[in-house]
Amino acid sequence: QVQLVESGGGLVQAGGSLRLSCAASGRISSIRTMGWYRQAPGKQRELVAHIIIGDSTNYADSVKGRFTISRDNAKNTVYLQMNSLKPEDTAVYYCNFNLMLSYSVYYLNYWGQGTQVTVSS
Repeated sequence: QVQLVESGGGLVQAGGSLRLSCAASGRISSIRTMGWYRQAPGKQRELVAHIIIGDSTNYADSVKGRFTISRDNAKNTVYLQMNSLKPEDTAVYYCNFNLMLSYSVYYLNYWGQGTQVTVSS
């Protein structure tokens, strides 16, 4: 099976920065996409940033220019550098991998456990 382990959340003042990491382990043969989503209380989960094969990226309009997604293929790890944080960025952040296991022919979605990001005003 696959395990996604997130780290890097926490409490920060508005204007501050945080860096999230998510490492995937298991019998992985190929990763097609990596992404970050977030869910604030009472709201639906939303896409924050997404990186696909070839390193094409896309971002939610609300984070463009402040957040940067990157990945380390050798470590099966995706990062989210979050700068100029705002109180409205407060949410649980989840990483998502679309990947294929070594004994499969299908790409499936896997989710991290979530990490809390709280931005105080």
